[in-house]
Amino acid sequence: MDTPFTPIAGLVGGLLIGLASAGLLLTNGRIAGVSGILGRGLFPAATGERGWRIAFLAGLPLGAGLAIAVTGDPHGFAITSRPALLVAGGLLVGIGTQLGSGCTSGHGVCGIARGSRRSVTATVTFMTVAAITVFVMRHVFGVPS
Repeated sequence: MDTPFTPIAGLVGGLLIGLASAGLLLTNGRIAGVSGILGRGLFPAATGERGWRIAFLAGLPLGAGLAIAVTGDPHGFAITSRPALLVAGGLLVGIGTQLGSGCTSGHGVCGIARGSRRSVTATVTFMTVAAITVFVMRHVFGVPS
């Protein structure tokens, strides 16, 4: 399945991600790194931290659901029908966020915006690995997109 080119949806989505990240930084003084928000939401180190983290995390699928309800189109997005592949991917992402001290949102959106060289390096690394993974999965193992 080819993913359709949707520049308007991409622009609007990018603007909303940027707005949400800036809003969290301005209101809470926190970086919108989703893996850190999840980890510290499940096991908060400080009191009063769980509420906003759970609200932020709940907004992710709710926002996606709202976008689909409004537009009627998930923009070519589909979750794999292979549960083992989904679990393996999730575990690898979790390992990667621990190794990289952050995730795509923390490094790729917030870290680069702040001019962090470490975040630029992390983002280049995980984007390169993602491209290699897609190539290997499609062309070596024959897993359809």
